[in-house]
Amino acid sequence: MASVAAALKERGIAVSGSDEGIYPPMSTFLAERGIEAKSFDEANLFHKPDLVVIGNAISRGNPEAEFALEQKLTYCSLPELLKQRFLRGKRNLVVTGTHGKTTTASLLAWLLEHNGLSPGFLIGGIPNNFGQGARFTNSDWFVIEGDEYDTAFFDKRSKFVHYLPEAVVINNLEFDHADIFGNLDEIKTSFQRLINIIPRNGLLLANGDDTNLGPLLDIDHCPIRRFGLGGNCDEQTSDLTYSENGSEFRFDETKFRIPLIGELNIRNALAALLLARHAGLSNGQIQSALDTFKGIRRRMEIRGEENGITVIDDFAHHPTAIRETLKAIDQRYPGRRVWAIFEPRSNTTRRNHFQIELAEALRLANRVVLAKVAKASQIPAEERLDPVRLMEDIRATGTKAETLPTTDKIIDYVVDQTEEGDILCILSNGGFGNIHQKLLNALGH
Repeated sequence: MASVAAALKERGIAVSGSDEGIYPPMSTFLAERGIEAKSFDEANLFHKPDLVVIGNAISRGNPEAEFALEQKLTYCSLPELLKQRFLRGKRNLVVTGTHGKTTTASLLAWLLEHNGLSPGFLIGGIPNNFGQGARFTNSDWFVIEGDEYDTAFFDKRSKFVHYLPEAVVINNLEFDHADIFGNLDEIKTSFQRLINIIPRNGLLLANGDDTNLGPLLDIDHCPIRRFGLGGNCDEQTSDLTYSENGSEFRFDETKFRIPLIGELNIRNALAALLLARHAGLSNGQIQSALDTFKGIRRRMEIRGEENGITVIDDFAHHPTAIRETLKAIDQRYPGRRVWAIFEPRSNTTRRNHFQIELAEALRLANRVVLAKVAKASQIPAEERLDPVRLMEDIRATGTKAETLPTTDKIIDYVVDQTEEGDILCILSNGGFGNIHQKLLNALGH
């Protein structure tokens, strides 16, 4: 929302906004651009602006939403605004899937940028090569992370159906967002709606290794290519090798190097590579960009090292993402003891939908520490993740696991138990009480 507000201001439009808990860095970002941010109050709309943009975090009962409806003001969602003001007429490359969207979109944006195409982009993370998650340019190309989450309280379709795709990547498809989807079939329906609007001169790239995607790919209205590591893919990799500095794989008789680890990231890179080819880049241009890719904040990001102990921050919260992250860390640091310090914070992992799968994923670590379930009182007891059972299931295979009620207690426990060479992997889609820096400070004493 803030990035789009700034882009509208640059186009000469008067912009203001409202939110709760406005704090740095976004409050600073807005202030530097002369955009006033206020607390919610219907008085903020008394001047009856030409357009009210309502974010998907807003629900009925919000004073400004109620005023906009009552006064019949013109309003829309953020995806609708993007569609009409920024995406129409562009060659939009939409990156979707349950996992890997941010990494793939960041890679793709950099492949295009490094080779002079100056793409616009909107990404749900911060690529280190850009230092920002959004940019709007005059280029024909626009890279956008396509989220299957709903659009607004008045539009329950997935955001990505608004993004006017030329080419779409579907990295994978699993159940997630248990607060808005009842089952996997509902998620498949959302992705089918996106596939249905790819134009005949566009392209669908789909993970051919994902069996959940198979039923969606029986189409003939646009070109379709299946990519992956398996034998049933049109675009297939081989000769995978890993080192501390990254991965290598062979594709189309060409050896590619990426500064990322793990099978999930090989697929992410392959998807970005294929979209870059769609944009006209050669293998040499693609490798040159890959060689200078600096990663993404909160995606296996090394936050620091103290006394031989490395602290890694990762956004993983779905069991599949946790599993792939822990596998990748083991590939990068073979023989070292890996801790998984996990905060159940997402709307899905706070529930017991993945009770068994979370245990199976976390067992890949040598040691597990579980934080309390975030805002547990908001989830009915019969639907809530059971930390006691989770610990029992993890310990059943001999893995040492503890659940602790506060960030400070986790830090005390971990610092007391760590040894030189340990890898501390923090897994959360939130701030986790700034545990990363606090751990580094405590380890350095």
